[in-house]
Amino acid sequence: MKLTVVGGGSTYTPELMDGIAGRRTSLPVDEITLVDPDEERVAVVRAFCQRLLDHAGYPAKVSTTNSLEEGVDGATAVLLQLRVGGQAARRSDETFPLACGCVGQETTGAGGLAKALRTVPVVLDIAERVRAATGPDTWIVNFTNPVGIVTRALLQAGHRAVGLCNVAITVQRWTARLLGVAPDAVRLDHVGLNHLSWARAVLVDGVDQLPRLLDEHLAELADELDLPAALIRRTGAIPSYYLKYFYRHDELVAAQHTGRPRAEVVSEVERDLLALYADPSVVTKPELLAHRGGAYYSEAAVQLVHALTSGGPAEEHVVNVRNNGTLPFLPDDAVVEVSSTVDGNGARPLPVAPLPPAMSGLIAHVTGYELLALEAAVRGGRDRVADALLAHPLIGQHATAERLADELIATNREFLTWA
Repeated sequence: MKLTVVGGGSTYTPELMDGIAGRRTSLPVDEITLVDPDEERVAVVRAFCQRLLDHAGYPAKVSTTNSLEEGVDGATAVLLQLRVGGQAARRSDETFPLACGCVGQETTGAGGLAKALRTVPVVLDIAERVRAATGPDTWIVNFTNPVGIVTRALLQAGHRAVGLCNVAITVQRWTARLLGVAPDAVRLDHVGLNHLSWARAVLVDGVDQLPRLLDEHLAELADELDLPAALIRRTGAIPSYYLKYFYRHDELVAAQHTGRPRAEVVSEVERDLLALYADPSVVTKPELLAHRGGAYYSEAAVQLVHALTSGGPAEEHVVNVRNNGTLPFLPDDAVVEVSSTVDGNGARPLPVAPLPPAMSGLIAHVTGYELLALEAAVRGGRDRVADALLAHPLIGQHATAERLADELIATNREFLTWA
């Protein structure tokens, strides 16, 4: 089996290798190719990944290339982990909306739209080239944010794609730790969109332990989610930690005006990680990698690739997948993030119990924005950008949307072929 990682020079990549090494009995990978235009950086990452695998006794060989076609040749699955524009563009996403009183965040609000506009055309080009080089059957596993919008773009273009986010597996690990059980013993009733989801049940041996969590561990949950304990209890679910940008928007905007952009912190962490990766004495995953973000990415990614490629029975995973009536208030071609059965034929959403209006209303609102965001990303145009911003529940005012559209385009002009 060959896996190809597009964006393989990312400091995330050793997380993936660590996951592969830990699953060596069930995911027989022979070759891993890292595709990245930054040859110096990817060489450092490759050397460390090979040391990590060798130290774990895993026999796969890691190679690099700056040629996508060469990298995907013979691949069983292609993993996408891109950041178009790098941390500099992320810093822009986290700062330009603040002048309009809107949250600055790389996947939510105006910053998330900016990232979608930069990213979707690049991902679609990559996917078309993968299809031309390998045929239509190669799986594309998308970890590139905004995952829901990017995955919908891939599916809309007819690619064999599944979207993956680490929110669900992170909540699974948190709750398992609080309950004192093995992570695999926990099954979530996870429903929503990417970065807009709730866990409505935490099942252990078929018994919902969410009431116990809310009674015994509410303070810990509130601290992890950065949300008021009373709000979590009233919701009767565990919200995604991205919902703080909706539930506490104005407080977080005020904090961002005086705080430091996350992009600056991550840039420093990446610099230090690359120095560690370049040290030949380092042969295991550094603790510092936990500060990079993307917790449990390796486990989620490896488990999903196994389900898609092993030829075994269907497994249950939380993925980003075509709605197809799962949430009846959304279009069939919307992409939702729900528990699904996954095997070699792809992902199929499991049935979802009806949602209360507070959830379904917000999901529907953000889905409307996402459809307009994808239209703007694919077709371009200043008015399409403004329309998407106007539809977002965290913006929603004409004057603000108009100003943000102009700011977004001016800040990202080098990445927008139509601007």
